Amino acid sequence: MRFHVLTLFPGMFTGPFDEGIIARARKSGVLDIRAHDIRDQAHDRHRTVDDYTFGGGPGMLMKPGPIFEAVEAVRASAGLDDGVPVVLMSPQGRRLTQPIVEELSRNDDLVLICGRYEGVDERVRQHLATDEISIGDYVLGGGELAAMVLIEAVSRLVAGVVGSMESTEDDSYTTGLLQHPLYTRPAEYRGMAVPDVLLSGDHAEIARWRRRESLRRTLQRRPDLLDTAELSDEDRKLLDQLGAQERAGGRR
Repeated sequence: MRFHVLTLFPGMFTGPFDEGIIARARKSGVLDIRAHDIRDQAHDRHRTVDDYTFGGGPGMLMKPGPIFEAVEAVRASAGLDDGVPVVLMSPQGRRLTQPIVEELSRNDDLVLICGRYEGVDERVRQHLATDEISIGDYVLGGGELAAMVLIEAVSRLVAGVVGSMESTEDDSYTTGLLQHPLYTRPAEYRGMAVPDVLLSGDHAEIARWRRRESLRRTLQRRPDLLDTAELSDEDRKLLDQLGAQERAGGRR
């Protein structure tokens, strides 16, 4: 999979993706992450990419010309067709969720635009970007860190990046629920023991325990997810039991 990142600060992408599984995937050719400097498409000697906003107001706004031409240059050099998503990283975009990550991972290429200053000219939103993505209800200094988050999340679902794709199937949000608790060796540490069921070797009982604890954690921490999660009749019975336990615990 190829990520084409348009930014004023391409150097920001040389550190985070030179470590860990992303670095290994890049080295093996599974991933290709290219950072392109938007200033390369400016046509004055100062490489100007921003200007004052029409109508007044504080701060500077990124001009449409260099961004449009940067996307066109990437399309031409990488042989991209018009169907390749062009994603503007923006606090006004749809909030990044695991289903959106899964949707984006089905593409061979993604073009990501990182804004700066007060943002980008509205014509970029209306006539160039095919999608806008936010990583949360807060504002950063630019879209670079948000793009890194998106790349990391999407890359994990690309075959060959994570050692085993099975390790992503039970991730929080992938199943619609928060993930169950996880333990490793030693079985006891400073008097804190791993639940006996996980040491039992009874895989059916372990699966039931994990599902129950996943439901419990979701109920406690993100009950809103239960409104859209795919739940079986058994799940709903467990939730009723867990809810009763929570209420009983609150009355003590």
